Amino acid sequence: MPSLLSLPYIGAVKPHDALYLNTRRLVLSDGNPYFCQGKVANGPGGPHVGMDMIWPLGLIVQGLTSTNDAEIHQCLTTLQKTHAGTGFMHEAFHKDDPRRFTRSWFAWANTIFGELVLKTFNERRQLLA
Repeated sequence: MPSLLSLPYIGAVKPHDALYLNTRRLVLSDGNPYFCQGKVANGPGGPHVGMDMIWPLGLIVQGLTSTNDAEIHQCLTTLQKTHAGTGFMHEAFHKDDPRRFTRSWFAWANTIFGELVLKTFNERRQLLA
């Protein structure tokens, strides 16, 4: 999984580990040069997709590793509104215009998105209402 956000997901640390929580705050802030804040969405990106591009996979990992209902709901809502009418997760989308995206089919992101939805359904069903 990309991103230091995934450390609890892969079992490397506990979700409430102090160093991880500090890292999480940095990754999800403007202290991260690849964190995007746009008109349509905010989220982590990376150097290989270009500036101002958000990784749906980053948002998915953010949701999978969050212990906060509002944050999980925000990730799901953002993912739901940024698929550019395709119904699929992309590799990246522009923070101001999700119709500008890379990879029209990105199986990895689509698969892990399904995992996020299933985890939310099993653990926090009220967030899907």
